[in-house]
Amino acid sequence: MSDNDHRLEKKDSTGGWLNRNVFAFGLTSLLSDFCHEMATAVLPQFMQAIGASAAVLGFIEGVADALSSFVKLGAGYRSDKIGHRKAWTVFGYVLTAVSKAFFAFAFAWPLILLGRVVGWFGRGIRGPLRDAMLADSVAPQYRGKAFGFHRAGDTLGAVLGPLAAFALLSLVSNHRDMIETLGRWFPSLAGAPGGEFRIIFLFTLVPGLLSVLSILFMIREKRFTPNGHLRFLGTLRAMPRAYRGFLIAVGLFGMADFAPTLMILRVTTVLQPQIGIIEASRMATLFYLLRNIVYAAVSYPIGALSDRFSRGRYLAVGYGVAVITFLGFAFAIQSIWWFILFFSLAGIFIAWEDTVEGLAVRDYVNKEIAGTAYGLLGAVNGIGDFVSSFVVGLLWTSLGAPWGFVYAAVVGLSGTILMLRLPGRR
Repeated sequence: MSDNDHRLEKKDSTGGWLNRNVFAFGLTSLLSDFCHEMATAVLPQFMQAIGASAAVLGFIEGVADALSSFVKLGAGYRSDKIGHRKAWTVFGYVLTAVSKAFFAFAFAWPLILLGRVVGWFGRGIRGPLRDAMLADSVAPQYRGKAFGFHRAGDTLGAVLGPLAAFALLSLVSNHRDMIETLGRWFPSLAGAPGGEFRIIFLFTLVPGLLSVLSILFMIREKRFTPNGHLRFLGTLRAMPRAYRGFLIAVGLFGMADFAPTLMILRVTTVLQPQIGIIEASRMATLFYLLRNIVYAAVSYPIGALSDRFSRGRYLAVGYGVAVITFLGFAFAIQSIWWFILFFSLAGIFIAWEDTVEGLAVRDYVNKEIAGTAYGLLGAVNGIGDFVSSFVVGLLWTSLGAPWGFVYAAVVGLSGTILMLRLPGRR
């Protein structure tokens, strides 16, 4: 981007970095991730309860990610063309809010796949549009702080969600009459396996719908001139060469970056022989909670510090932490401290990845095609997520759990090296 572009954006953006929009985006993401992570924390255990394998879980996560990736690209391009983004962003949050409730009525994995696809379809719509709106809400020199604050809010919700799931799981385990009440409300669920988890899935509607109200009434969109002349393929070809190189490195690492539900399943299966499925599920939820606490704690400082370094090399450091984490899950032992360490590292690397990748986009492209650029990043990540989750789950089922995580470590190291070799860019 030219110096003139930066001066214009600084003039157009609102005063300080912590303005109404930045705060509102943080709150909206807090509530939405509360909804999402509340379900994610218990989904692997629920899959076990209904007889689904690790390969099926990896397939579901991968397919949902892959489908959402193409939605991100289309939504980002469309928003650049029509000149506004808020209405579609709200629609994306609505889909995310209601999708987790589908799981409560699942007797086999296809309905879970449907719910995951609906949820990730919504995330695919909202993700690039929200990031583009957030980037436009502050001057360029404040974007690191704004994105860091947003990720911190996002991950505070990711802390509250598993915590609520843990509390509900404990409550339902001690009050079996709650499951009987669920059976009376929904007779088809009477006696269905995984009743404890089904109640949690229904409760996700509360924070999910609050997130919709938050973005609907608090975000002020600053519309821009529609770009009716934009053509999809032409816009993709117009992406700077340096940005394409960045996306290749992101995509390679993405083929190692499997869904966190596989981490939850890993700790559950390692601890289950010692303490049983329910207690192992509760412990896995606490470890996932720890991961999200760390994520929330480090997101803002990671974003704020990113402006001081070459963005690609700074991102490569986070990728390196991920490689160490993957190896930790590959060679996991029956030790509480082992999982405390590696779930903490998982929180650090995902905060690094999510925050800095989003920041880097506007280092390469201008406002007029930012939606498409964010969508393209989402598409690349989505394809990588499909490959990683599917391959890790397949290797786990066919050869054993360690092999899936070793694959992730090897491919992740390749992406880290490639990111390090990119030209320095602030």
